[in-house]
Amino acid sequence: MTIAVNPRQAEHPVDPIFIERWSPRAFTGEEISRADLDTLFEAARWAPSSYNSQPWRFLYALRGTEAFVKFLGLLSTYNQQWAKNAAALIVAVSARTFVRPGTSEVLVSRSHAFDTGAAWANLGLQATRLGWHAHGIGGFDVERARVELKVPDDFEVQAVIAIGRRGDKSILPENFHGGETPNGRRPVKETAFEGAFPAV
Repeated sequence: MTIAVNPRQAEHPVDPIFIERWSPRAFTGEEISRADLDTLFEAARWAPSSYNSQPWRFLYALRGTEAFVKFLGLLSTYNQQWAKNAAALIVAVSARTFVRPGTSEVLVSRSHAFDTGAAWANLGLQATRLGWHAHGIGGFDVERARVELKVPDDFEVQAVIAIGRRGDKSILPENFHGGETPNGRRPVKETAFEGAFPAV
């Protein structure tokens, strides 16, 4: 397998894990152990959340199971082309409500998606640390996922996450080859503003 050199360069000192994490589509089809999968969920478990409400839930299917076929079928045709080689598919959902600590009052959560995003980030970074890659997917049938995976009404379906070992881009149809390299990011000065949002 030909491994391209990671072209990413940080503008400021950060742990290398943030540069090493990226989202390839070429996966080898290698199966993931339950131990490794549990480690990913353990990393997600320790994410911060408002009131420690922990709104995230992860529904998953392992390669080679009937559930995997069902999860794969929720993806767009485009994404099925590459995600079929994943070791696991995970659907991230988040609770829209929570019970305020020390009370029985049910409140609407304004930050459930934000908090679940933090959990997904932890999972993705842990995957990189273990030699796996995690690729978030927005191209899937959200309503079918809700119905077929029996997601309760007070939960929102957020994203699908494909987990896999990185393979050579030759595994993929040729139209995917150009994207099989870590991409860049906007400069910090374009995303962090002191005092207020800049004039547009």
